Amino acid sequence: MAQPRIEISDLIVSRAGKRVLHGISFTVRPGEIRALLGANGAGKSTTVLTLAGVLAPDAGTIRLGDKRLDGTSADAVRRLGIALVPEGHCVLGALNVEENLAVACPFAGKAARLEALEGVYAIFPELRERRRQIASELSGGQKQMVAMGQAFIADPAFMIVDELSLGLAPGVVRRLSEALRLAAGCGIGVLLIEQFANLALELADQAMVMERGRLVFDGTSATLRDNPEILHGAYLAQ
Repeated sequence: MAQPRIEISDLIVSRAGKRVLHGISFTVRPGEIRALLGANGAGKSTTVLTLAGVLAPDAGTIRLGDKRLDGTSADAVRRLGIALVPEGHCVLGALNVEENLAVACPFAGKAARLEALEGVYAIFPELRERRRQIASELSGGQKQMVAMGQAFIADPAFMIVDELSLGLAPGVVRRLSEALRLAAGCGIGVLLIEQFANLALELADQAMVMERGRLVFDGTSATLRDNPEILHGAYLAQ
């Protein structure tokens, strides 16, 4: 049986009375990494927040298989298998690393929770070493690992990763990139929003370019690499 995919159709979203997204449509398939690129203000964050259930669209549909997601709550979206890694290395600063991971774990039994934690520590051994450390004391890269660990521990079908590399050292970005490739290899579909086009195109199978709330390109990453004027035009148009 084919795994469900996320299908966004004719999505229109307004914020503070101003239309931000103008009828965008795209698909995220299981096991693929799909990048969304564009200048600041292009509408990428609005897309993320709408898919995650934080914003309600004015029109259009978001489906996961046969389930409608548009207009549902962020908690319902997460329960249905879409995990968000938000921009800004968001963690619960007063809790330690393991507590941060545990609050995102959907499994009720102790044995299942411990197995899920071990799965995250296998991806990010650095977090095992710091599992009792208060999250507010972590470096930016360590916080981003915790945020990604919270997504992994939810056992998602899809992950939305907003600004993977923001403010992080190259070595940390490589570790996070490896984790995304692992996710895709396990069949998790990934929507990656990333400020550095070279990194995004290296990671992604498919890429989209957003300009003023519209998609001006949707195709393979290789095509976008071979036609850099598409991306340059979108950034300059802002």
